[in-house]
Amino acid sequence: MSTETREPETVEPDVERPRKPTGDRTAILIAGAALVACAGLVLYGVLDPGGEDDGKPERRTPTAAVTYEVTGTGTADITYQARSETGQATVVKAAALPWRKTVDVPLVQDPTVSIILTEQGGQARCTLAIRGRHVQSATATGTFGRATCSGSLPGPDVTEG
Repeated sequence: MSTETREPETVEPDVERPRKPTGDRTAILIAGAALVACAGLVLYGVLDPGGEDDGKPERRTPTAAVTYEVTGTGTADITYQARSETGQATVVKAAALPWRKTVDVPLVQDPTVSIILTEQGGQARCTLAIRGRHVQSATATGTFGRATCSGSLPGPDVTEG
């Protein structure tokens, strides 16, 4: 019999060792990095002042030159269509007559000018010209007299402005 002496085995306590990322963890890490990158690009797009010219032409809505004119004496409230693509009209309260304004109107809107006389009444005439060509006129008379002139613009295939 041999008498070998063995050293007692030491049992190490269970120590949690760092594990290598598994396939699921790797996918989550990649997805998180992609999400952070996308968020950064979105923030850059939102916060970028855009002062530099990127070489792209500015998108403009085609327009036509429209001249509104109101003749008469005294004052009138005048409402007319201008460059608003939403159709919102411009209002001039108690405008001194005669009054004249030439504006660009988007081809998607119909030009219109309306007049309302004040309580002093009187007589006023509105006229509408598109690209220098007379289209319509109307006359308002009396207290709070009203008149409206409108026209149609050419189709959007004709570009101006």
